[in-house]
Amino acid sequence: MKYRNFSRKNIRVSVIGLGTWQFGGEWGQIYTQSEVNGIVDACRETGINLLDTAECYGDGVSERLVGKAIVTDRDRWFLATKFGHHYKGEFQRDQLWSAGDVQKQLEKSLKNLKTDYIDLYQFHSGGNEAFENEELWTMLSKQLDEGKIRQIGVSLTSNAETRDSQAPRVAGVGAEAVQVVYSRLVSSAEEIVFPACIKDGLGVLARVPLASGFLTGKYSPGVTFPEGDYRGNLGREKLDSMAEEAARIKESEVPAGTSMAAWALAWCLKHEAVTCVIPGARNIDQLRANASAAEMAEDSHPLAIG
Repeated sequence: MKYRNFSRKNIRVSVIGLGTWQFGGEWGQIYTQSEVNGIVDACRETGINLLDTAECYGDGVSERLVGKAIVTDRDRWFLATKFGHHYKGEFQRDQLWSAGDVQKQLEKSLKNLKTDYIDLYQFHSGGNEAFENEELWTMLSKQLDEGKIRQIGVSLTSNAETRDSQAPRVAGVGAEAVQVVYSRLVSSAEEIVFPACIKDGLGVLARVPLASGFLTGKYSPGVTFPEGDYRGNLGREKLDSMAEEAARIKESEVPAGTSMAAWALAWCLKHEAVTCVIPGARNIDQLRANASAAEMAEDSHPLAIG
């Protein structure tokens, strides 16, 4: 594994992290504690130390599974979670952005995660009205002072207009990091988000770096997904377009004999703004395959730890 300095605090994080939305059950699979323990054990074996979860991944299910999996060595991990929503069913969320609501969410997340502090507490894809709530950021600043949060982050929405308007203002609300969709198929973060992050010295987590699995090279036009898999909501035209572009990339850009998934993760890590990629992993084999991409990460990257 390779490591980079995260944000202005220069905390050591692995270049490959683990996204844990899948543990909440919305990817068409219900996880047992034993299965999650096995995946987290593989993180230990490969050197991954960054885990990213959220308050609304299965009404706290993901947080609770992760919390139990790391309770014996909590200090080893850089633990990130989020706030702003309440799970009300598959792909359905209530919006809860008041300072009081978020403070309750924080206490619940601490309980779920079996910890007394969260390394990165992230504003979870909220709109501009929620972002501009000074009372919210004041409350979070107090949680920093109390040690319940070590850094604040902003997980930017996929909506381009909202994302690009918030990115230059992240540091101004006291946040140290940004999480954003970024992959070889979706690279628009390079235009406004990444320059703002570099300017302000923010840590960057690249989510969906495998483009929902399309950059693994295993999906062709006409692909269908089982009921309960969120990718089925993307629509036929979008699915086929992604599959066709991924096939072109595999043919023209990925070196022969190289895993397309590992190449796609390493491609994200080449950008000078990116600290860590956070692909999900359904099982131990996928986790280990993702971790192998660290071998392709550049030692000369400006955030690399010597």
